[in-house]
Amino acid sequence: MTEPALKILIIGPSNVGKTALLKRYCDNDFDSNDASATIGIDLYVKRLSVRGKTYRVMLLDTAGQERFRTLSTSYYRGAHGIVFVYDVTNRTTFEQMDSWFAEAEANTAVAVAAGSTAKCQFCLVGSKVDRAGTSRAVTAEEGAALAAKYNDDDNGGGVGDDSGKPLFFETSARTGENVREPFVALVDRIVASGAANAPRRAAATVSLGADNNGEGGGGYLSSCAC
Repeated sequence: MTEPALKILIIGPSNVGKTALLKRYCDNDFDSNDASATIGIDLYVKRLSVRGKTYRVMLLDTAGQERFRTLSTSYYRGAHGIVFVYDVTNRTTFEQMDSWFAEAEANTAVAVAAGSTAKCQFCLVGSKVDRAGTSRAVTAEEGAALAAKYNDDDNGGGVGDDSGKPLFFETSARTGENVREPFVALVDRIVASGAANAPRRAAATVSLGADNNGEGGGGYLSSCAC
């Protein structure tokens, strides 16, 4: 039986550690010397069991550079979830989160097929928390407050229910702290909301150099069990 597929985007400014976060989560690998920027889109695949069912989670690592934003925008269509990443030691990246949320909300508002109420689920992540002791520029309270700011009361929960509020975590790809938790919690939220089974408009096709099996060969493809 084919595993249900979920599409999750990882977005945010350049150099906040999106790729490092994914590599640590998928491969338990961290390269402190790798400071290269993602060019376009990289694809990772993770098999994750949630609520007694296994899902094939496609994680798309999108470039933060402005010149690649159009390419990233085309990938919002069909997304079940989005992880927003900022650097806790760089306040500018945190202040840019409002524009990333606005872009995501504008693009995912039309991503759900007509007649479906299941919405794209959000998760906010503050990266590089291992440096917080000496270089923190954004408090955890500020991160939590930003997530609460984008609470969607119509996202399936009742009054006082946090199901519409983006999840919030602080992580460190260097130490592995809290790396797994955002993805597991987000997939659980997607499944609980019904978005995993809701019909969604297909994403526009942007070639990643697919091979004969339809797997992206132009990006990084990691298939690993959780």
